[in-house]
Amino acid sequence: MERHRVNELHYITPMANLRSIMTHGLLSHNQAAKIPHESVAEESVQANRAKRVPGGLWLHDYVNIYFDARNAMMYCRLHLRETLAVVRVNPAVLDAPGAVISDLNAATSGAAFYESPGGLAKLDEERVYTDDWRDPNPWVQLRQKQQRQAEVLVPHNVGSNYLRGCYVCAEHVVQPCASATGVIGLSVEVNKHVFFL
Repeated sequence: MERHRVNELHYITPMANLRSIMTHGLLSHNQAAKIPHESVAEESVQANRAKRVPGGLWLHDYVNIYFDARNAMMYCRLHLRETLAVVRVNPAVLDAPGAVISDLNAATSGAAFYESPGGLAKLDEERVYTDDWRDPNPWVQLRQKQQRQAEVLVPHNVGSNYLRGCYVCAEHVVQPCASATGVIGLSVEVNKHVFFL
């Protein structure tokens, strides 16, 4: 994948966390554990994330950001979509010191990790940005689903100065999301596609 293809990155969160995010930035799993917050993480997946990135930190010490939030995690959380926001992150975060790129969901066994931004060259752009990872072959489908969840991993936190705004699933959720951020003028847009609508 070429860098110019990455127009923005995405972080999925409950809207209830937005005010804290605007104050503290996006936090790693371990940093977030120190402050009150809501989680949409799948606990069984979190257990798989209890590993060290080769040559780096423990996976829970990174903020995990997706290239695109229209992925398996979002699909599994569709029943919560009116309470969720997709935070739009400036791709300049690819240059953050210590940032790493995983070619699959980082919790996946067999995921490879590369220094950012050079690791972009290891990603299959078509698979990362595909709208549909289904395939008649279940092994191919599993692999494509994992590739769709490739991640940018940033050590500890991503400052709120990297945040561009939020996507929500419907017009009636725009105002609650904007109010939740506590920031006047922060862009909140409806993006039904990200929410499988």
